[in-house]
Amino acid sequence: MEELSKRIRELRTEKKITLKELSEKTGLSISFLSQVERASSSLAITSLKKIADALEVPITTFFEDYKNENYFVKMEEQKPFQLKGSGVVYTRLGGEFSGRNIEPLLVTYPPGPTTEKSFSHPGEEFYYVLEGELLFNVDGKEYFLKAGDSIHFPSHLLHSVNNPLEVDAKVLAVVTPVIF
Repeated sequence: MEELSKRIRELRTEKKITLKELSEKTGLSISFLSQVERASSSLAITSLKKIADALEVPITTFFEDYKNENYFVKMEEQKPFQLKGSGVVYTRLGGEFSGRNIEPLLVTYPPGPTTEKSFSHPGEEFYYVLEGELLFNVDGKEYFLKAGDSIHFPSHLLHSVNNPLEVDAKVLAVVTPVIF
């Protein structure tokens, strides 16, 4: 988290953007952004995406270690990572090239709720359950998915996901826009 916080602060100051201006562009509070830059607050992917968009950089800027430089991604090149404060483990499966529009991921959800609230953002999301079971809430409706089930929805609908079991659940996720 410290490296991420440092990188956000560096980019903001390089672009001569104040915390107030960043707050206005992202819809995130000045105090929250200040805490993020001091590494005293965890950061959801959706908030990081808002910050990246406001700073006019791809979100991969914050995860340079996870960047793939070609179309083919060998299994040993796939590096799982987590955001601080989250037990969810993400593994980028896609290559890195200009103009890509989808983000394929292997996502492992630990038991229990993954977020405290529902989120919405531009784009769309597709999930295929490989192992375990997940409970998705999309636009106020619950969907219980087991291994082999899938769900596909526009991301502008409020949505959340929870793992109701005592074991990890793994999904193949394909989302837009590109977030990593």
